[in-house]
Amino acid sequence: MSGHSKWSTIKHQKGAADAKRGVLFTKISRDITLAARDGGGDPDMNFRLRLMLDKAKSANMPHDSISRALKRGTGEGGEGVEQLEEMLYEGYGPGGGAIMVQAVTTNRNRTAADVRSTFAKGGGNLGESGCVAWNFETRGVIALEISDEERAEELGLMAIDAGADDISIEDGVLEILTAPEVLLKVQAALNEEGVSPDSSEISMIPKTTVILEDKAAEQTLKLLDSLEDLDDVQKAYTSADFPPEVLERYRSAN
Repeated sequence: MSGHSKWSTIKHQKGAADAKRGVLFTKISRDITLAARDGGGDPDMNFRLRLMLDKAKSANMPHDSISRALKRGTGEGGEGVEQLEEMLYEGYGPGGGAIMVQAVTTNRNRTAADVRSTFAKGGGNLGESGCVAWNFETRGVIALEISDEERAEELGLMAIDAGADDISIEDGVLEILTAPEVLLKVQAALNEEGVSPDSSEISMIPKTTVILEDKAAEQTLKLLDSLEDLDDVQKAYTSADFPPEVLERYRSAN
């Protein structure tokens, strides 16, 4: 598995710690609100909302919090539709890895200033719109930790039969790539086999990656964490490929 894929897997493992701090719930809540606002409150008719509700449940987000987020999106219950705006920022990290930042805000000037400052402090730089977006594509990504390689291959082939585009198996992790609209179908096929993925989400995957030296890799990991720690940032994606030993230190420290 590439250093980039390993980094993605470690991020999923960090989700439990994020949930304890309430950070994950806040971000999921915004995603639910946006999905309901843009596509309606019926998950059977709104793919994005179904995905976010599944994510909320897997993170053990309280039902009341989910309900409030839905109502803020649909305007039900006197909540009023929340005036959230989705923003996308592009830039480079130390060593030249491309970075895409997805944010949700009620004040674009505040968010832009925070993101720009974080890039600068982390040794990167915020770029112009379109400077790195060409190198990313939106894909469905399912990750499953499984030690039995034969079973992993079996599940991978099953995912391909269900409509997945590609699979990779390495270091005990099965990673499945799909078109966004096929993600839930592939996930359902795995569920029918009694398998629950460790993560299932829509992600931005780099078409090409940049291998970083140790120092630049450590700085980039810190920058990505700093960006995702910002209140308005939902996700940060990168084309950086990290050395295994740097990732292991990162895993241990986080």
